[in-house]
Amino acid sequence: MKSPHKPLILPPLLTVDSSDLVAEIEAYLASSPARPELPYVCPLGSVRQPWYAEYRPPAATLLDRLLRRPPAPTRVGIAGHLTLTSRYLAAAGWVQGTMWDAEGRVCLLGAQAAVLAHGFGSPADARRARIQVMEVLHAGGHPVSSPDEYNDDPATRQADVHRVLDRAAARARTLGI
Repeated sequence: MKSPHKPLILPPLLTVDSSDLVAEIEAYLASSPARPELPYVCPLGSVRQPWYAEYRPPAATLLDRLLRRPPAPTRVGIAGHLTLTSRYLAAAGWVQGTMWDAEGRVCLLGAQAAVLAHGFGSPADARRARIQVMEVLHAGGHPVSSPDEYNDDPATRQADVHRVLDRAAARARTLGI
């Protein structure tokens, strides 16, 4: 209910001659080719996704449940294992000098162990992934005896570890492993 003493003030009505603008937009849209291969991107941002977003977590089959055994791990390959390791490291947080701490942060080896524990890949994938990391480290001029030594080096930063993991994953993709 409006007070009889206060006059109702409306904002001014804006009228814009938009016929030229509309015509220009329509001409532009008509001249650009249709691009169905491009996904729709929401202008408001993206939805936060888990670190294993494009991989399906292991699911127990009926036989797994009857035999009371864990489900078979999801196959991810070497490049997939390295990518998931980097993502897990980003999600959990990074630490040096220990596999994990009380806050849940992990080192490179701890992230690899967590990826395996969540059912992604096999121990053989993890071993071969570590070989790829060592190849990248040695090619980059880091003469270390293990990826863990590189992780725990005081000069190493979290971004360095992600960079090495990304390069190792790219190398594994190139090699088809």
